[in-house]
Amino acid sequence: MPKPTKGARLGGSPAHERLILANLATDLFRHGKIRTTVAKAKRLRPLAERLITKAKKGDIHNRRQVLTVVRDKGVVHHLFTELAVTFAERPGGYTRITKIGPRKGDNAPMAVIELVTEPLNGVTTRSTEAPAAAPAAAPAEEETKAEAPEAAAEEETKAEAAEAPAEGAEAPEAKKDEA
Repeated sequence: MPKPTKGARLGGSPAHERLILANLATDLFRHGKIRTTVAKAKRLRPLAERLITKAKKGDIHNRRQVLTVVRDKGVVHHLFTELAVTFAERPGGYTRITKIGPRKGDNAPMAVIELVTEPLNGVTTRSTEAPAAAPAAAPAEEETKAEAPEAAAEEETKAEAAEAPAEGAEAPEAKKDEA
């Protein structure tokens, strides 16, 4: 019988590798974290994330597909009802692998693979008041230019005069921040 041509199979046949990964995925969803070798954790991560994505969809077709891998109906129920709800806002990256050092018996590199339970932090940007005020003021100035060109010119000079002292006041603060 010919051997598979692509990649290592965790010390066994392709069928044995599928069974190992299915059991690891079942234990990961049951306990939330498991301790295993780094190689097994890296092979488990894509499978577990794919199963969580199917659970987030939540329909009967995806439930049956997950049941072909995870044979325990209780774990599949937990995955679809509780874990899928916690990962609803997260677009991916449901698992985390942390290396914990070598195993005592054979010095194999060990890792902990766990489900990420922290809430997803949104990207926060810091904005200043000047850019927010500028776009709002620009359309108003264009309307006044169309109605009265002389009034618009006076408003522009007043706006420039008001901005000049403000810029001068901000400049020393900027120098303090830079130093």
